[in-house]
Amino acid sequence: MAEALHWQKSTFSGGAEGNACVELAASPAPSALHLRESEEPGTALTTTPAALAHLLAGIRAGLGR
Repeated sequence: MAEALHWQKSTFSGGAEGNACVELAASPAPSALHLRESEEPGTALTTTPAALAHLLAGIRAGLGR
């Protein structure tokens, strides 16, 4: 049986109890991270910590603008 993931809300979500949040969960195996948008909790992306770090670095650097 698969273990349930523990989802955490982004601190940038404003702290409100709405459904406009990005949530992150780590798998028991540290090689996978899961991302979902709280309005669609049944749909999640799975990635590696390195790939997510590259994405966040690009966002912080303003790439894609």
